Amino acid sequence: MQIETHKVVSIHYTLTSDEGDILDSSEGQEPLTYLHGLGNIIAGLENALTGRAVGDKFTVSVAPAEGYGERDDAMVQSVPKSAFQGVDEILPGMQFQAQSPEGMQLVTVIDVEGDDVILDGNHPMAGLNLNFTVEITEIRDATREELDHGHVHGPGGHHHH
Repeated sequence: MQIETHKVVSIHYTLTSDEGDILDSSEGQEPLTYLHGLGNIIAGLENALTGRAVGDKFTVSVAPAEGYGERDDAMVQSVPKSAFQGVDEILPGMQFQAQSPEGMQLVTVIDVEGDDVILDGNHPMAGLNLNFTVEITEIRDATREELDHGHVHGPGGHHHH
């Protein structure tokens, strides 16, 4: 069976930066399981998996345009500390959910200057080449329910409560 749209695919992966730092990995955990062809994973990785089979091992480098996008300096902004109700101490590296016109957005504190907090709304991996080492462990047909919902259910997938 080959990977194509509407197949449920399980992969083990390690994601490294161009410097060789491990950014994310499924090592020692359940494999990542996703529904192929629906944009549930970044485009560059999904494209590289299309047509492959169980047991395939490969590496792929995904440019920012097919990953988390280029960095956008307009996404960096200053917000008064008073906007953070109930947070005692705000430190660089802290992440918060913020309401934006596009919905919920993760922002990262990059600096604190007096009463101003400098926030970065870019994805933490924006602007990076993403280097994946991948092993395909399972491919199966999606269930009707998974197709209706657009994502995987069960182990490694999405659970409804």
